[in-house]
Amino acid sequence: MNSAAFASLGVFVLAYALILSGRLSQTLAALLGAVAMLLVGVAFGFYSPHDVAQVIDVDTIWLLSGMMIIVGLLKRTGFFQFMAIKAAKWSKGNLLTLFLALAAASAVVSMFLDNVTTMLTFVPVTLSIAEVLGISSVPFLLGEAMAADLGGVFTLIGDPPNVIIGSVGRLTFNDFLTHTAPVALLASGAVFLFLTLRFRKALHAQVARSEILQQLDEQKVLTDRRALTRLLLIFSGVILLFVVHGWLRLSPGLAALCGAALAIAVLRPTAEVVLGSIEWELLIFLLSLFVVVGGLNRSGALPFLARQLSALGQGSVVLLALLFFWGAGILSLFISAVPATVAFVPLVQELGALGVPVNPLWWALALGIGFAGPATPFATAANLAVFNLAKHGPEPLNYRVWLAMGLPAYLIAGLLGSLLLWLAIRIGWFL
Repeated sequence: MNSAAFASLGVFVLAYALILSGRLSQTLAALLGAVAMLLVGVAFGFYSPHDVAQVIDVDTIWLLSGMMIIVGLLKRTGFFQFMAIKAAKWSKGNLLTLFLALAAASAVVSMFLDNVTTMLTFVPVTLSIAEVLGISSVPFLLGEAMAADLGGVFTLIGDPPNVIIGSVGRLTFNDFLTHTAPVALLASGAVFLFLTLRFRKALHAQVARSEILQQLDEQKVLTDRRALTRLLLIFSGVILLFVVHGWLRLSPGLAALCGAALAIAVLRPTAEVVLGSIEWELLIFLLSLFVVVGGLNRSGALPFLARQLSALGQGSVVLLALLFFWGAGILSLFISAVPATVAFVPLVQELGALGVPVNPLWWALALGIGFAGPATPFATAANLAVFNLAKHGPEPLNYRVWLAMGLPAYLIAGLLGSLLLWLAIRIGWFL
């Protein structure tokens, strides 16, 4: 590598170290890294502010923004609380059924909506249910968080890492349904078998009174039924566009923006409501990471690293896929899922330029980062939301409890995922 490549690599390492350190918020740390990368790029002549537009994946930003607006409007109708209470009442007081029902509802919602929003909605309802029944909320909160993490792996729009991977890799909604969803379903089953065994005393020793659950009125949480009906129709239309967007030559980002525009036209919310639905911090964080990694690519550092990885893989796609699966997953445990994804995506692109089949690497990246989600409370933004919200409950979560459950869950999902990844590549399913 030349001096420019070393300089850009130094900025990249320092930026990610600052993100990991916690001295600043992740967004501000990434923003400082972006500015530093531009300054180094200008000084060494490999990067300029005019290059920024070329390194940002605009469709990813469109997709996230559009879905945030739709979800934000949907949240105001009380739909998510309605879903949580329905799942609780369906259990009829059986704690094991309640545990699985809340987890399943969390997973299903997370396949289509932002995981943080899902957790911000489910956790308060879960804490209330646990309080009125006099039971521990810990098994239910951990189950919901891990279900949301794994549920997000199922679809293109389930989580920001999938959005990024799908946009850059030109993978469709249907591609995720036929590739990551079956693997994630099997991994989820194994993880929840483990959790039910670990929590068996808590889920069987206490008997919940079903009459208390039946007193919860899910209808009361619905604040605007007319708006809810319209939004569900619009959301269904957006999902349909995701399914057929490849045939229509319509990008997922544009499909999401069409849905958001239609929702705004139909409901006519205020500008404050629409703008308040967008997670600006996440978008700025993501834009900054694109700038940092873009500089690493422009300097020649990424192509060099890709060549080293290709040599390390010794021409074996399976070995490279497993390296990406575990490498990206372990990195996400320290710096969270989104920055880990942004760091690995250009490596896949560079390996593709060297003639390496990239489809197995895209799936390895999506599965590896997704399956690492349950491991720690800071592996995903949704986990952090659960961890912080639980502080307001009668039995706060702590790192020890989460790690005691999360790390074995990651190991189970990871080992099963590795086996299925190897098998899928061998039989040509992931090629």
